[in-house]
Amino acid sequence: MKSLVALAATAALAGCALKSDVRRVESELVALRRATARADSARAVALERVLDEIAETQRLFVDSLAAQQRRLLAFQGQTRADLTEVQRQLVQIQELTGQSQQRLSELRAQLETRARQVPAPQPGAPVDSAAAATGPGPEELYDLAVRQLRGGSLQTARMAFTKFLQDFPQHDRVPDAWFQVGETWAGTNGDSAAAAYDRVAKDYPDSPRAPAALYKLGLLAEQRGDMPAARVYYNRVVAGYPRSEEAQLARTKLQARDR
Repeated sequence: MKSLVALAATAALAGCALKSDVRRVESELVALRRATARADSARAVALERVLDEIAETQRLFVDSLAAQQRRLLAFQGQTRADLTEVQRQLVQIQELTGQSQQRLSELRAQLETRARQVPAPQPGAPVDSAAAATGPGPEELYDLAVRQLRGGSLQTARMAFTKFLQDFPQHDRVPDAWFQVGETWAGTNGDSAAAAYDRVAKDYPDSPRAPAALYKLGLLAEQRGDMPAARVYYNRVVAGYPRSEEAQLARTKLQARDR
C-alpha cells in the first residue's frame, strides 16, 4: 500500500514537472517568434532603405543623363548654327573678293583706255617707251588706290597699292603705299596692319611716313593690351622725330600713362 502511494506521488510530481517544461518551451517559442519578427522587420526596413537608395541613385543618374543629352543637343545645335554662319560669311567673302577683282579690272581697263587716248607725240619728240608699254603710270595707279581707300573700298584699294608696289618698287611713293596698305588693314586685321607699318618704319626711316607708322604701331600695341611695347613705339617717335605731329601725340600718350 505504501508503495502504491509513493508511486502515485512520483507520477504526480512528474506530471507537474512535464507541464512546467511545456510552458517554458512555449514561452521560449513565443520569445523566439517575437525576436524573429523583430529581426525580420529590421531586415525589411534595411532592405527598403537600400532599395530607396538604389532608386534615388538611379533617378539621379537618369536626370544627369537627360541633362547631358540636353547639353549635347544644344551644343550640336549651336555648332550647326556656327557652321552655317561661317559658310555664309565665306560666301560673302567670295562674293566681295570677286566684286573687288572685277572692280579693279574695270578701273585698270579705264586707265588703259585713258592712256591710249593720250595724243601721239609730235615727230622728233622724245618717247617714253617704258610708260607706253606699261599703260597706267605710277601716279595714276597710286591716286586710283587712294580714291578707293577714301571711298571705303578697302580690298580694292589694297589690291591697287599692292599692284603699285609690284610694278614700281623704286618709286618715291613706295613708303606711302606701304603705309596705306597698313591703313586698309587697320580696322580688320591688326597683325597685317602692323606688318605694313613696320615695313615703313624699318625700311624707310627717312620717309615722312615713318613717324606716323611708328605711332600707329604704338596704337595697335595699346589696343591689344601690350603697354610696354606701346611705350617703346611712342618713345621712338619722340626720340627719332621730335618735331613731327606724331611726336606731340606720342608725348600726350606717354604723359597720360605716367599719371
